Amino acid sequence: MNLYRDTGVVLRVQKLGEADRIITLLTRRTGKVRAVARGVRRTKSRFGARVEPFCHVDVQFYTGRTLDVITQVETVDAFSAGIVGDYQRYTSACAILETADRLAGEEKEPVLRLYMLVAGALRALSAGERDPSLVLDAFLLRAMAFAGWEPAVTECARCGVPGPHSSFSVAGGGAVCTGCRPPGSARPSAETFSLLAALMHGDWECAEASGSVARRDTSGLVAAHLQWHLERQLRTLPLVERRGREETAAT
Repeated sequence: MNLYRDTGVVLRVQKLGEADRIITLLTRRTGKVRAVARGVRRTKSRFGARVEPFCHVDVQFYTGRTLDVITQVETVDAFSAGIVGDYQRYTSACAILETADRLAGEEKEPVLRLYMLVAGALRALSAGERDPSLVLDAFLLRAMAFAGWEPAVTECARCGVPGPHSSFSVAGGGAVCTGCRPPGSARPSAETFSLLAALMHGDWECAEASGSVARRDTSGLVAAHLQWHLERQLRTLPLVERRGREETAAT
C-alpha cells in the first residue's frame, strides 16, 4: 500500500454516496489534498468528528486511483470548539477557509506559507483574544502577499514614490500618489492606511487601537482588492459579521 502522512486543516467537506465524504485539506507538506473518508456519516464512525471544517489534524492517506483515502486521523488542535459557538468568529473562519481553498492552486502543490497562515488565523480566532474582523483582514492581506497580490500601502503602486498618500485604487494596486491617481479612486483616512500597514506587518498594538471607522474602511478595501484579483466574489465574505470596536469590547 502506498501510504503517506501529513498535518493539515480541513477546508471543506462534500457528501459522497450514503455514508462517505470527500474531505478537502490544506496540508503542511503536500498542499491541497482531496480524499475520501469512508463511513464518516455513520453514527459509529471512528473519526467522523475529526474531519469537519476548522479541524487541525494529523492524517494518514492511502494513494488511490482518482482520490486518496483517509485511513487514520488524530486531532492536533480542536479549533472548532472556540469558533462554531460565536457567529462573528464562525463567519470569519469560513471566509478564511474559502480564501485558502481558492489560493491553494492545484492539488498536491506544496504551499507551506499559506498553510501556516490558515493555521495561525484559526488559532487566533479560536482563542478569542482578538477582534475577528482584524484577524480576518490580517489573514487576507498576508494571503494576498503569498499570491503576489499584496496592495501597496506606504508607496505609490504605480510609480513607487514613498508615501504617505491619500488615495487608494483597487485596480491600480493600492495606494497611489496625486500624479498617478486614476478616476474613481477611494480616499481613505490616514488611520485606515496605518491600520492596513499594521495588519500586514503584525503590529497588533497599533491595530487594536484603531477606531471603528478605520476598521470598517479597511475591511472594505481588503475585500475589494481580494475579489478584484480573484475575479469573482467569495460566497462567505458577505456573511461576515462586522462589529464596531465598542461592540467587540462589550462582548
